[in-house]
Amino acid sequence: MKVLVIAAHPDDEVLGMGGTITKYVKNGDSVKIIIMATGIFSRRSSNNTNDSVYDVDENVLEKMSKQVQNLQKDAIKASKIMGVKDIEFLNFPDNEMDKKSNLEITKKIEHIISEFKPDIVFTHSQHDVNIDHRMIYDATITATRPFSKFKVKEVISFEVPSSTEWYFPSKFSPNMFIDINKELPTKIKALSAYKTEINNFPHPRSVEGIEIIAKHWGTVSACNAAEAFCIVRQLKSNI
Repeated sequence: MKVLVIAAHPDDEVLGMGGTITKYVKNGDSVKIIIMATGIFSRRSSNNTNDSVYDVDENVLEKMSKQVQNLQKDAIKASKIMGVKDIEFLNFPDNEMDKKSNLEITKKIEHIISEFKPDIVFTHSQHDVNIDHRMIYDATITATRPFSKFKVKEVISFEVPSSTEWYFPSKFSPNMFIDINKELPTKIKALSAYKTEINNFPHPRSVEGIEIIAKHWGTVSACNAAEAFCIVRQLKSNI
């Protein structure tokens, strides 16, 4: 089976479904991860009053470019920890995807789908405070529409701690849970590869926070630790 994970920023793939990715790889499935945006540029600081990334000071831009490279190295390391060899970076500007057309983002995703031919596509929830997450959800839904060139059988959305649950009132209502009790240590190890992304507890993106979230979904689904998902669309050939 082929599994495509479409994530907005480096670490979203681990936060949302690091245990599930590890489980797919263990099962012998082919997993490809797409990181859509850089994950850095929204954090820029500049005296320039123009918000566009393309207008920042050249020295600042050079520094941020190095940060992007380092973050992508961390993403590759995290992928290897989960057993994934296929990861691709599209380098859209961070937290500025609303400045891109839905068509441009959709075309990129469609091209990847046509080449990889996944059975299942995972992406962000549409109920999320992060604009990039919402834009990527919309583009993914368009790219995987039933009568597109390549028919994707399942589209599933995941949460990202400190983003999905802060979309008040919360509308993320999972209807699928995957037991990751055995894979949770690998998820934590993969997250730890992101040296600049981990926060201290009680932040949701802390090691303790991720463990608590996994255990919470475990109590909901009768296991020790789980990741939660929403089935967006599913086509079954057999029942």
